[in-house]
Amino acid sequence: MDRREFAALVPALLAFGSLNVAEAQGQDAGAKKAALPVLTSGVYQPGAPRSASGVPQRVSRSYVAGMLSAGDVRVEMHETMQEPGAPHEPVGTHVHNELWLVREGTVELTTNGVARRMVAGDVGICVAGDQHFIQNVGDTRATYFVVTIGPRE
Repeated sequence: MDRREFAALVPALLAFGSLNVAEAQGQDAGAKKAALPVLTSGVYQPGAPRSASGVPQRVSRSYVAGMLSAGDVRVEMHETMQEPGAPHEPVGTHVHNELWLVREGTVELTTNGVARRMVAGDVGICVAGDQHFIQNVGDTRATYFVVTIGPRE
């Protein structure tokens, strides 16, 4: 998938992400609503690198987190750098959707027990509710962007 194909996919992903899974499951989504900034058009710079989940071989830096003004859609984006041999992130599930865009290296995205190899230029998607984790399976640093789209959490 190239950048143009991905750009054509983004509006559909945003629409898909606006589905409030928490409400569909009968949870009180109103209790989870925190004050998040409304995002505006512009350029966002990365924050300072920080250890991801306390693992020094996995460092992330946040670009943006907030709400789209068109509705109740939360968007967050960060970049993660994983060194070879770093332990993978904890297995998790979310009420939002996640997209991984691999910048460099080789990673393995595991969703619901199925592992898929990704290299630079690949895009992986995990829909809300699926169990998942990503890990560096190469012999060089892996760098990837994570974009989350979904309901306010």
